[in-house]
Amino acid sequence: MSWVNELEERMITFSADVCTEMNRYEENYAVVNLGRQLMRSATSVTLNFAEARAAESSKDFIHKLKLALKELNETKVGLKLIAKIDPARGQRLETILAEAGELTGILLVSIQTAKKNSLKQ
Repeated sequence: MSWVNELEERMITFSADVCTEMNRYEENYAVVNLGRQLMRSATSVTLNFAEARAAESSKDFIHKLKLALKELNETKVGLKLIAKIDPARGQRLETILAEAGELTGILLVSIQTAKKNSLKQ
């Protein structure tokens, strides 16, 4: 499996983990409302990455990666907010946040590399 396929699988798992975790909060009104937004942003990370893989140009590729990164940042802040609202569930959120941090690093390097490569063309 190529690194791109592995990365996509990690993003799929990340999105699924966020959705699964948000579905556990049916009793907390604040988290339920925030959770809906988090599910949208977390799944958008993966969907924008999939779009980047099918980009029509290097500019389009970079743009889609930036969108994925933007959604990932939104998801991270939302997860941190939920951890403050409900500290009892913070450990599970920390695991998801750690993966978000790793994915952020990968996307940042990917964007930098794509920019460098597009300048060479």
